[in-house]
Amino acid sequence: MRAAAITVKGQVQGVGFRPTVWRIANELGLKGDVRNTGDGAEIRLWGQDLSKFAERLKDEAPHLARIDELVFAPIDEPMPDGFTISSSSAGAMKSGVTPDAATCADCLDETRDPFQNRYRYPFTNCTNCGPRFSIIEGAPYDRAKTTMSDFELCLVCSSEYDDPADRRFHAQPVACHACGPRAWVERLGEGAVNHEAFSMLDDVDAAGGMLMMGHIVAIKGIGGFHLACDATKGDVVNRLRERKRRQRKAFALMARDVDVIRQYCSVSDEEEELLKSPSAPIVLLEATGDPLPEAVAPGLNRLGFMLPHTPMHHLILRRMKRPVVMTSGNISGQPQCTDNDDARERLKDVADFALMHDRAIANRIDDSVVRVDMGCSRMLRRARGYAPEAIKLPKGLIGDTHVLALGAELKNTFCLIKDGEAILSQHMGDLEDAATSDDVSHNLRLYADLFEHEPAVIAVDCHPDYLSSKRGRGMAEEGGLPLLEVQHHHAHIAACMAENGWRPDGGKVLGVAMDGLGFGVDGTVWGGEFLSCDYRSFKRLGCLKPVALPGGAQAVREPWRNAYAHLMAEMGWAEFSMNFDELDVFRKLAEAPRETLDAMIEKGLNAPLSSSCGRLFDAAAAICGLAWDRQAYEGEAAMLFEAAIDPDAMGEPDDLAYPFAIPLLDGKGLPYIEPLAVWRAMLGDL
Repeated sequence: MRAAAITVKGQVQGVGFRPTVWRIANELGLKGDVRNTGDGAEIRLWGQDLSKFAERLKDEAPHLARIDELVFAPIDEPMPDGFTISSSSAGAMKSGVTPDAATCADCLDETRDPFQNRYRYPFTNCTNCGPRFSIIEGAPYDRAKTTMSDFELCLVCSSEYDDPADRRFHAQPVACHACGPRAWVERLGEGAVNHEAFSMLDDVDAAGGMLMMGHIVAIKGIGGFHLACDATKGDVVNRLRERKRRQRKAFALMARDVDVIRQYCSVSDEEEELLKSPSAPIVLLEATGDPLPEAVAPGLNRLGFMLPHTPMHHLILRRMKRPVVMTSGNISGQPQCTDNDDARERLKDVADFALMHDRAIANRIDDSVVRVDMGCSRMLRRARGYAPEAIKLPKGLIGDTHVLALGAELKNTFCLIKDGEAILSQHMGDLEDAATSDDVSHNLRLYADLFEHEPAVIAVDCHPDYLSSKRGRGMAEEGGLPLLEVQHHHAHIAACMAENGWRPDGGKVLGVAMDGLGFGVDGTVWGGEFLSCDYRSFKRLGCLKPVALPGGAQAVREPWRNAYAHLMAEMGWAEFSMNFDELDVFRKLAEAPRETLDAMIEKGLNAPLSSSCGRLFDAAAAICGLAWDRQAYEGEAAMLFEAAIDPDAMGEPDDLAYPFAIPLLDGKGLPYIEPLAVWRAMLGDL
């Protein structure tokens, strides 16, 4: 007879972990108990097959669970009579909360089976799936601290909730037709609509009928409202663009299954796995099949598809053999609506109808976006399905210090660091919007509560005018805390080092950071950097050639300004006009206010030097005629340039690539990459 206490560290709370332990222990004839603790879970076992238990626990852990470590310790206590699930210890459930998870196969089967009591119930869930982060209002994570607290369990749901053999054991959002949230359709501003005009089944199916009839429908999802319409009807998609005030940025799409997606895109095994994962992100796929209207993703060769991630979405799309637009429920530039009354006010001139429900959304969380490159998934926006799951940091990187890092200005996220983990918030958005800033404040308070985090250090970007940095400086001053200002590109590289497990004693790395812009320690705008660095310090080894940004912020939005600045910096107007005067780009630049631009650049008036890689691509897109005037969204010019690339050319020999050069400076000044030959070759090809 052996006895041991096993401490399980990782994501093991709120995911059906204790019932799994209970089942395996009983099947192996082991005695003992399991309980949640502040570190994760603790299992006490008496019996002969303890090693077999550990093997099966790793193999059979719930798919939402993550076991980081099993720590065994001997115990010398009397053996109990059986195996039980004990009450959580003090401090339990303070390790946070799991991300929202897409509907599991068992729950989906129930919604499709007429003989089940949750047939066509749009809020079916269990410990393996359903809302988590989006409904939590405070710690610890139990029903009373979620937006499900207003829905009292019926006898059936209560029985499942209390049964350790049931997959709904302690599933906090558990509900059914009899006791849970309900959904209904309405015409915004006018009230409820009789669903029988669109479906003989129910209001959820009526929403699908509305979509098939060409209507725009606001759908209250798991972390916010979406605006949906039939993606195959170009006139409807254009109507949505006009109403939402979204000029050209691509719309996300949803289809009922992968077979529908394959009609429009190629889907690799890795991409299919992502689409079907519990995180169910938007996956950017190469458009190769039937064309969708140009208005879905203007000028781009990739489409962002996701699969239904709630029973409601599955039920809506049940009869639809074509994709639907599923874009954020907002006016462009504003946060996604989460509240029914807010949606009625803000979306009344956008959506024809709305599918509402009465389960409140506590925390706004957008859809995640992922892309697969060379077989590896690349996270482009980390939100629903991923946040706020912690990321393990390399051992020894951070001690016991609690750090709060407040992120950048655009596409903001913030990060808590404690106990060797980075707890990254969901994508928050751009901070110029006051409502987004308020959302950040709400989430900072929530995360501090959920993760018992009290910062000892505040870290901010060194940019003097970022709103996130100003917030951090204010927090540090108010709390009397140390403030750590970090250079933007050093932060990029350090994050890459941490993601790849680079140990703090591993020495320096050569880091390459290419982005739009970031404040440099020399006061100029950086954006194409080669740094020798470790986690604490860096040395700038080189960069892309710094070129003026005539008009400052205007140059970030208008690609033609970068084309002019780059061509003038490299060859000047005389060479340009002598060799390329027959090109469209010459004719367009000849009509530009060249004297004003030249004076700005020469005198440095609102024309800061920048080594930005983003502006290099803006210039290339403008020279090629792909983008000229104001970009409709950040990165549009570069995305159009990428979409224009011939995929077959990627396999050609490297000596056919456009030739960059590194001038010999004899140690005088910072080395830089010179694009003159690139522009000559590109203009020659045109």
